[in-house]
Amino acid sequence: MISISKAVSSDIEDIAAFQILMAKETEGIGLDRDTVMRGVKAVFDDPGKGFYLVASEAGCTVGSLMITFEWSDWRARQVYWIQSLYVIPERRRQGIFKQMFAWLHERIEHDDSVGGIRLYVDQTNVNAQKVYESLGMDGNHYRFYELMK
Repeated sequence: MISISKAVSSDIEDIAAFQILMAKETEGIGLDRDTVMRGVKAVFDDPGKGFYLVASEAGCTVGSLMITFEWSDWRARQVYWIQSLYVIPERRRQGIFKQMFAWLHERIEHDDSVGGIRLYVDQTNVNAQKVYESLGMDGNHYRFYELMK
């Protein structure tokens, strides 16, 4: 049975490992382990940066995601951004993200300080888009642009 919870500092190693695997898998990039460890640890050291959720089964972490915050002056509330989503390959397409999303959605449903949940997805990742749409999310309003250093 899958258990969803807010990550704790003992999850840092697994979360960092997932980020390294995801970068290699999705973008063909090899990330520096020490840098990623510092980046993940920074979220635990400064809750203003966000927080992580983990999905566990039988004591093993099988997935994680990070929530970061965006202030919406239109809504006068925080918007949660789902980032760094990773589920181990052998557990994909088994509803683990859906469970993580449901856990998050349940907690913000009656929290007036949070105005909604957003995420971005690669335009070619049609399978992920179908999952997000099945959860009631839509991608009809915005297009994502970036300038990264």
